[in-house]
Amino acid sequence: MRITLDAGGPAETDDLREWLRRDPQLRSRVGAPVAATPEPGSMSGGVTEIVPLLLAPGGLTAAVAAAVVAWLQSRKVNQTVTITRPDGTQVTVTSEKIDGRAAQNAGDLAQQVAEALDRTTPRQAQQPQPARAEGTESA
Repeated sequence: MRITLDAGGPAETDDLREWLRRDPQLRSRVGAPVAATPEPGSMSGGVTEIVPLLLAPGGLTAAVAAAVVAWLQSRKVNQTVTITRPDGTQVTVTSEKIDGRAAQNAGDLAQQVAEALDRTTPRQAQQPQPARAEGTESA
């Protein structure tokens, strides 16, 4: 399964790509940057890069989810990562003022993201709610 990750801009997406490359499980699966394709009928506001990631069926989604959540926790600003599955289903994870208290819920959030990525019914992945300072999420 080939998924893509978009962190909202070239600098952020580049940072996320490098973060993913540090993970031994994901390093060889992270592709070169790709220019995002604008939605039909929308005006593109600039070039946004995405990170292509190749996952084996039924595997590594937990590693991707954990890496994305950890990356979001490392950010000092509000940040959004959109993960797009091959069928077009998108899972969006947003951090808002995450602090150390959020770390206790990071595992739960990563599990929710992984479950959303593993869903097989097209376009039914629910979007987790923004991570608040207390780090709660719902899928």
